[in-house]
Amino acid sequence: MTAPVFVVGPATTLRTGTVTLDGPEGRHAVSVRRLRVGEEIVLTDGSGTGAHGTVAAVHGKDRLDVTVTGLRTEDEPTPRITVVQALPKGDRGELAVETMTETGVDAVVPWGAARCVTQWKGERGAKSLAKWRATAREAGKQSRRLRFPEVAEAASAKDVAALLAAADLAAVLHEDGSAPLATAPLPATGNIVLVVGPEGGVSPDELALFADAGATPYRLGRTVLRTSTAGTAACALLLGRTGRWS
Repeated sequence: MTAPVFVVGPATTLRTGTVTLDGPEGRHAVSVRRLRVGEEIVLTDGSGTGAHGTVAAVHGKDRLDVTVTGLRTEDEPTPRITVVQALPKGDRGELAVETMTETGVDAVVPWGAARCVTQWKGERGAKSLAKWRATAREAGKQSRRLRFPEVAEAASAKDVAALLAAADLAAVLHEDGSAPLATAPLPATGNIVLVVGPEGGVSPDELALFADAGATPYRLGRTVLRTSTAGTAACALLLGRTGRWS
């Protein structure tokens, strides 16, 4: 059986020797997974470092000590892939974040596009952002990633344009794109920023703004994907073409 993965807190440094896992992750390990002394466990900081070890001691219902015997680090991937994800309806936003995380996206930027039915405002927006971030964290654990994707604050169209202007490849998925994403010239390093529009599509004003920022519209293929699945399909394509999946 594969050893379960848990995320250490920001104050914990992964190192060989004894490391304590506590807080919500410690509670999950002890009270939900019921890990016992001698069982294998994997710890990660979500920022590129992972540790393999065994449970050395269990304290109460929410804390355990781990004897770390091995460390592994991952460099930041390149080119870095950021998906600007328009806000879908219902729970499809979490679905998009989950599958993009499992696939290998490096950052997700929520975008309240003009044609989004859903808009993040006030307390609702804060709760939705927290759900996206929790989804990325859990999907990162499930897929055994050492680097979890960053989920940024919600962006406006102007914010997105600024991201596109600074990218080494700036692309907008659009069914009217003259060229397929499979033929886009990819940078060997740097940043790829990909915009996924809402159910109603990217508006003409937004397309013009993004074009002024240097973005090119591309299509994925002959079919039109849902906003909640297009980013995942595009990430898989880019990861294969850049060699990050090789």
